[in-house]
Amino acid sequence: MDLLVKLSKVNKVYETGEISFKALKNINLVISKKEFVAVIGASGSGKSTLMNIIGLLDKPTSGAYELDGKDTSRLEENSLAGIRNKKIGFVFQSFNLLPRTSALDNVAIPLIYAGVSKNERLERAKSVLDQVGLIEKILSYPNQLSGGQQQRVAIARALVNNPEIILADEPTGNLDSKSGQEIMDIFKRLNNQGKIIIMITHEASIAKFAKRIIRLKDGEID
Repeated sequence: MDLLVKLSKVNKVYETGEISFKALKNINLVISKKEFVAVIGASGSGKSTLMNIIGLLDKPTSGAYELDGKDTSRLEENSLAGIRNKKIGFVFQSFNLLPRTSALDNVAIPLIYAGVSKNERLERAKSVLDQVGLIEKILSYPNQLSGGQQQRVAIARALVNNPEIILADEPTGNLDSKSGQEIMDIFKRLNNQGKIIIMITHEASIAKFAKRIIRLKDGEID
């Protein structure tokens, strides 16, 4: 089995003055290629902290996080940013789209940081928007799109660098049930195409779409 994500005895402690809060406690976790994993737990269980560490947005206080066999704790911020841009696509509950920018240009943004030429950026952005069923909406602005369509734009943006991992943080949290179903169908299709999907949710009905469910409680895997 191909290993991609490996956390060993990971702890995360936040210090505020004299108060310390242990958000993650001794987490051991392996996620292999082609997995679809849901991380479920109540608010404050450590889900977002775990997501930030897997997504290289934060570092553990102690323990090791290996991504594709590399110990990420030894890497400088520039290296981490490069890995994030190439290997990981992020999808958020609030979409995080630029309001005065078309769907096409929103999707193309990560390619600017990757140094891709303008023509190639636009072609690749069109291609992934087509994959999520929005080729007719490429010139629309976020306020001209429904919530489900905005989330599909966000998924296209996450896909545009062809990452191995999609990290989705409550991706259906702002959507009605029909739009949520459509988004989960896209994730299932992407997983069948070989993408690792790691999704945070507090909804059991959404977690059921995953092939494996990890339950967090008080910073520990339950």
